[in-house]
Amino acid sequence: MKSERLLAAALLAAAFHGVHAAPSQEEAKLLAALKKAYPATNFTSVSASEVPGIYEVWMGPNVAFVSPKNPRYFIMGRLLDAQTATDVTGPKLARAQQSARVVTDTSESPDKPIDTSKLPLQDALKVVHGTGARTLFSFSDPACSFCRRLEPDLAKLPDVTIYTFVLPFQGRQLPQAVMCSADPVKSWQAVMLSADTTGLNTQADCATPLDRNTALARQLGVNGTPTVFYADGTRTTGYVPLSEIERRLASVSAPGVPVAKAKTSTQEKAQ
Repeated sequence: MKSERLLAAALLAAAFHGVHAAPSQEEAKLLAALKKAYPATNFTSVSASEVPGIYEVWMGPNVAFVSPKNPRYFIMGRLLDAQTATDVTGPKLARAQQSARVVTDTSESPDKPIDTSKLPLQDALKVVHGTGARTLFSFSDPACSFCRRLEPDLAKLPDVTIYTFVLPFQGRQLPQAVMCSADPVKSWQAVMLSADTTGLNTQADCATPLDRNTALARQLGVNGTPTVFYADGTRTTGYVPLSEIERRLASVSAPGVPVAKAKTSTQEKAQ
């Protein structure tokens, strides 16, 4: 099994970036600098992008664009060729994510409902709206644009308890800063609802559930964010309209799931 895992990892790396020559001196230097500056992040490779002076930095199936002149700043998103209207990054991301699914062969099938009563709620951020009688579980990344689009919709849901498992799929620095803040829920909502990062210490270092959340996501077959699970264990992946989330919530109950009895809107880290 170990040899099979090693082979799968090698195939995954090849699928991400293709089989090419050894990294250049500049690429190797930037990769070493990033690993030293952010030891908790799993940087897998660095390669020159189509834009001179900007490099693709891969973190497993996720990519950022970084200038070696100031690697403190990561540009998350996709590179587009305006002249040809071509998404340069999209095909690479698709190959990377598909390969990630192949390697994580112990994951649940996305079509198979999960047992939500077994989710480790102590590792999630908890928000209660109204009675909190309904429940959903969100796997989200603060660097994910579709997550930031979904979060204001979730904030409008009445009488719901939301457990958010924060993931570092698109880099660890921002989620780490959120989870290490004095009030992680407040910081999460500031980032996701108002794009406000002024209260974060990006150099913060503390014990967080990010690694456990990542392992849980892989186990459940969560390969992208946002992914929302409902009380019956079914899921929606990616951004879905608020009307669809409401429909799904209305169609299920939450047996065996602990629900807060708050009568007013509250927010807290899950205990």
